[in-house]
This record gives sequence, structure tokens and C-alpha cells, in this order.
Amino acid sequence: MDVTDAVDLGREAVMIALLISSPVLIAGLVVGLAIGLLQALTQVQEQTVAFVPKIVAMVAVLVFSLPWLLNQMVQYIEDVFGNIML
Repeated sequence: MDVTDAVDLGREAVMIALLISSPVLIAGLVVGLAIGLLQALTQVQEQTVAFVPKIVAMVAVLVFSLPWLLNQMVQYIEDVFGNIML
């Protein structure tokens, strides 16, 4: 393994990490924006009102996307082990 292979593996690791974390983060962002808008309209500034729906939405997205996330991680691990063995 030379330097370019190591750089490619590192770049691919960062891309996989972004890809895996994006569904949960996007769900938290969307729900957070909706709750923030609702709080601004109603002038209710309670922190738990924003926190609980975001956690519920993020857990729900994680549960539904878990098979895809695991598949992406397994494919990356197989690629890493395949490159190490070469």
C-alpha cells in the first residue's frame, strides 16, 4: 500500500461517515427548523419542546435506515480489507 492508496482510503472513510450520518442529521435539522418556526410563531420558548421531537424523529429515521446504513458499512469494510490484502 502506497501513499495514494492510504489517501484514497481516508477520503473514502470520510465520505462514508458523511453518508451514514446524513439521514439522521437531516431529520434532526428538518424537525428542528419546523419546531423553531412553531416556537417563534407561538412565542413558546421551552427547550424540551424542541428537544423531544428531534430525538424521536432522529431515532425513527435511524430505525428505518439501519439496514441501508449497515450495508454501507459492510461494503466499506470489505473494500478496506480487500485493499489491505492486496
